[in-house]
Amino acid sequence: MILAALLMTVQVAAQDPRLERLDPDTRAAVTAVVDSARGVGLPVEPLVQRALEGATKGAPGARIVAAVRRLTVDLDAARLALGTTASAAELEAGVAALRAGATPQILAHLRDLRRPPLTMALSVLADLVASGVPADSAAAAVLTLAPKARDADLVEFRRAVERDIALGAPPGAATSVRLNAGALDVTNASSGNPGTPPRPRRP
Repeated sequence: MILAALLMTVQVAAQDPRLERLDPDTRAAVTAVVDSARGVGLPVEPLVQRALEGATKGAPGARIVAAVRRLTVDLDAARLALGTTASAAELEAGVAALRAGATPQILAHLRDLRRPPLTMALSVLADLVASGVPADSAAAAVLTLAPKARDADLVEFRRAVERDIALGAPPGAATSVRLNAGALDVTNASSGNPGTPPRPRRP
């Protein structure tokens, strides 16, 4: 009896009051997914936000639950690629990159090349694909720039590619041209720092 009461207390404590917006069946299903994700160390705020987004849009309960479950799977895949020390922001950016077409191997390679946080590099990759750049070309560009480029450099690179595309350049060609110029600029800017420490690999 005491054990049952304790279990019920834990279950109630795990429920997010914001999920009261969902109908009872959907809320119970979403809460179960959130609790499971919390149990394995995944960030749960993105899951709650996805459920609330579905509720705001009037999505059916089954679709909300499916979206939350899919996001859980994608967050887990991003963590496998980026390492257990990846932040919630990095995992969310990793999910966006995976959904844009990047492979887990690309994310793992980026992790090896660049000092954390990786959030901006992953976001730029996803944004480039959203602008029409083929996923493999976007990944190759980010991986080329990743070892030495600052976050601001990556953002400017993305903006330059987007400007060229807006002016009529094919997305792949715009990326290639800007990559050649950008990689040279980054190399020159970093040439005065031969003592830059190696970038740590995450577990």
